[in-house]
Amino acid sequence: MIIYYTTCKNKIEAKKIAKALLKDKLIACANIFEVNSLYEWDGKMQDHNEAILWVKTIDRRTEEVKDAIRKLHSYDIPAIVEIKTRVNAEYLAWVESQIK
Repeated sequence: MIIYYTTCKNKIEAKKIAKALLKDKLIACANIFEVNSLYEWDGKMQDHNEAILWVKTIDRRTEEVKDAIRKLHSYDIPAIVEIKTRVNAEYLAWVESQIK
């Protein structure tokens, strides 16, 4: 199973991305967390509230998931972090059953 992590400008954007990926059967599920992010952008320190989006998918859908996130995301350079995981067989079977 593959998990993708990306930060979004807010919970609304994170839900929009998650719902599109679910509708297209590219992911099995998504988790959204509100968070405060600190970083430097254009030479200025940024301190913003954002939403973290975690989506769960399988190997054969990774490129489509990354492409969809890029297309739907509002950031010029969205972080799309890929995390390869090992999960229990029953959960993996459910994830696989949810994805086209």
